[in-house]
Amino acid sequence: MTTFIELLLGGLSIGSVYALIALGFVVIFKATEVVNFAHASLLLAGGYVTAVLHDDIGFWPALGVGIAGAAVVGSAVEFLVMRRYRGSDQSVLAIVTIGVDILLTTELVRRMGTDVMALGDPWGDDVVTVGGVTLAETRIAAFLVAGLLITVFLLAFRFTSWGVSMRAAAENPQTAALMGIRLGRVSLSAWAVAGALAAVAALFLTVFPTPGLERATSLAALKAFPAAILGGLDSTTGALVGGLVVGVTESLATGYQSDLSFLGRGIGDLAPYLVMVVVLLVRPAGLFGTKELSRV
Repeated sequence: MTTFIELLLGGLSIGSVYALIALGFVVIFKATEVVNFAHASLLLAGGYVTAVLHDDIGFWPALGVGIAGAAVVGSAVEFLVMRRYRGSDQSVLAIVTIGVDILLTTELVRRMGTDVMALGDPWGDDVVTVGGVTLAETRIAAFLVAGLLITVFLLAFRFTSWGVSMRAAAENPQTAALMGIRLGRVSLSAWAVAGALAAVAALFLTVFPTPGLERATSLAALKAFPAAILGGLDSTTGALVGGLVVGVTESLATGYQSDLSFLGRGIGDLAPYLVMVVVLLVRPAGLFGTKELSRV
């Protein structure tokens, strides 16, 4: 039972980090109706800046610069690349983001080389034990920080003028533009917010018990993609639920992998995608996604 609780709590913690990444997918999709496959490179960029600067200026200032840097990179991608293709088919724009991701990831990996980079977090390898249940302090911090950021985002999305503009643009961009909402500004802010969230997620994906920032870190965004899909690409609530579902599923499947040996090795990595497929078979729009009806 203790093992199950540890795996469950660990899954909720990493799932909250996946929810941050999934929220980035959702924000950009709601603003532009584009599936952003360049999200992995934004995550890697934020983590890289933090890792490079933390020795010189300290962890917290470096983290702030990393978050701001990822937001700037996201804004630059929108302004310099995506805006040039505005009005194109969404499938074309999605392919463009794949090209952007390849370009940015290749350059960042070239700079990183084969090194595993530490981000200098203050938690180290400390753990907390309560009632026989052991959990890393980094996992507790991840859950609390992710929960706080998601709450702040949802409140801003619901009650601020930026959130109203975002929701209006997602509902009907043509009408929103006629009402004076600047769609370019909405899109730019969406990419900036997505980049900032990705940078925070990069921190908690690279601290203990993982070794640090490396080439494969960006692949974590691919695990968050099923979270966004099964929750619904146009649902902020779906991003939260999807992230938690994916995190718990991955944690339990990995923890009980020896008991699931008949399914083959690496079932923990495959489990989130299996859950996504099962959900989409039942609800093609995702758990909280909006169903669109078309008259033909």
